[in-house]
Amino acid sequence: MSGPILVFDSGVGGLSILEEVRKVLPDEDYCYLFDNARLPYGELDELELIDGCESLIAATVDKVNASLVVIACNTASTLVLPVLRKALNIPVVGVVPAIKPAALYSKAEHIGLLATPGTIKRDYTHSLIKEFASSCQVELFGSSELVLLAEKKAAGNIILQEEISQLLYPIKASALDTLVLGCTHFPILKDEIQEYLGDEVLLLDSGKAVAARVSNLIERDVKLKTGNKEMVALYTQEIEEGLKKSLAEFGFSSLSKVQTG
Repeated sequence: MSGPILVFDSGVGGLSILEEVRKVLPDEDYCYLFDNARLPYGELDELELIDGCESLIAATVDKVNASLVVIACNTASTLVLPVLRKALNIPVVGVVPAIKPAALYSKAEHIGLLATPGTIKRDYTHSLIKEFASSCQVELFGSSELVLLAEKKAAGNIILQEEISQLLYPIKASALDTLVLGCTHFPILKDEIQEYLGDEVLLLDSGKAVAARVSNLIERDVKLKTGNKEMVALYTQEIEEGLKKSLAEFGFSSLSKVQTG
């Protein structure tokens, strides 16, 4: 019997990807691994991020006998995918900012990418823009603060609209009509972001595209599974009770801290 699908992120942002994958593959087992000890990834040195992700993910793949890995983090995907694909003998799926659909949907040909500072500066990101959005005016907005706000919301805390407005004012002032949520944390704040920017701004993320890719890669063998599907969450630093409650409500039956280093 094949092992679970392993979904990885620096924090709870990858849950937005996991939710989309579960919609198309509801009968799979899932292990969600988040490296909250080093959150936010957008602030990390590249070599530290690559080495840390590879060792942590490889160890967890062996531990849970994972059948496929989803790197549900834009920052990590821009750096660690080639390394992981060499190190592992199972499929590894990454997240790509939705630049291509944004360029297609934008009527004004004026789009924005909201991501972590790390993703904003990567050559990979700029290559995507050059390839798929060369005809558009593209604005880049980097924020680590929004990552922490998403973590705050996931732990059950209230997000004030003024916290959103302080961070997103430059986006609203730019008058773009399509915004790519280029960090998997940001869909957690989609309602707050949409309320501030208004319905005239289209928000796009990569969740459905990643889910479709995972679905195509998973073997279609008939699985003789019985009982409840297993949902396990692993993290690298102790989490507060509010987040434990949120994870339980999401469907995780097992929560535990893993050793790193």
